[in-house]
Amino acid sequence: MDLMETVKAKAKADPVRVAFAEANDTKMVQAINEVVLGMYCEAIIVGHIEEVKALCKENNIDDSNWQYVDNNDSEYGEKVLTEYLKLPNLVYGEKSLRRRMSDPLYFALMMEAIDEVDVTFAGITSATGDIIYAAQTIVGLENNLEVASSVGIAELPNYTFADGGNLIAVGDCAVCTNPTASELASIAINTCETIRSVTGWEPRCAMLSYSTDGSGSGELVEKVKTAVKLANERRPDLKIDGEFQLDSAIVPEVAAKKVKRESEVAGHANILIFPDLNAGNIGVKLIQNFGGADAYGPLLQGFKRICSDCSRSAPVSELVGNILFSIVRAGDMKNGQK
Repeated sequence: MDLMETVKAKAKADPVRVAFAEANDTKMVQAINEVVLGMYCEAIIVGHIEEVKALCKENNIDDSNWQYVDNNDSEYGEKVLTEYLKLPNLVYGEKSLRRRMSDPLYFALMMEAIDEVDVTFAGITSATGDIIYAAQTIVGLENNLEVASSVGIAELPNYTFADGGNLIAVGDCAVCTNPTASELASIAINTCETIRSVTGWEPRCAMLSYSTDGSGSGELVEKVKTAVKLANERRPDLKIDGEFQLDSAIVPEVAAKKVKRESEVAGHANILIFPDLNAGNIGVKLIQNFGGADAYGPLLQGFKRICSDCSRSAPVSELVGNILFSIVRAGDMKNGQK
């Protein structure tokens, strides 16, 4: 069974409630239709109701099983606000929240925070930074977590990794601009947990650099070395290693030449952690454009609940994949596995 079939099976076994805050887009209604027909989730459409219904009609989509929430409905809005204001450590007061509730994204996140839904999905029209800011201020970061981040899963049609597959996880390519060593360690740890949740893989996480085991030197190399040390101290149960150049991380023959020590990751990595957003964003777009990869994500991580973003240029297939990954993660979180 390939990855997407595995993910579909997990999603179908434990459907969750997904709030779609930007369903007023043709690709998005097509993606929602697929996941609803597959019985992978309950779809809750927040806002833009008439636009969404019109798009469904244009695309011959039966939306009779979709739930619609008017974020300007005063009665339900008062219920959401009342319950949300009971939560601890709120960033906004009542007056500020009332203003933000006119935005379907903020309204959906408030619904999620009070357990009316399990996932908030957006990104087809909003910038990633806007979604992250909204999620941080409304849902909040996991306890003791330093930074939000992201991970994607790339499927390369013309490349085979050492394990015989063509999938690789990459992070962080969308969120954290220039993480400190401590933040980079947190990103690696969180990415291992996310990938294990959605794929069932045993994580083998390589922290990338322009240096392999001291072949280069400088401040940028030292940051990655420190991040590896911190990650191993915090989570010795996880296979996190580096610093590695890309070829040392994924090509066993290269790793055998460059890594003169025992490593369960070198040459066999299934997770690549980039040292900053420059490298990550460039790297993932290289494999998409030159390697023809489908890239599922970004899967946002580090929040108290599952808050999902998508690329504004994503085709329907990638949107469906991203929704399914979010459903599986929410199911695991609901069942105490995350």
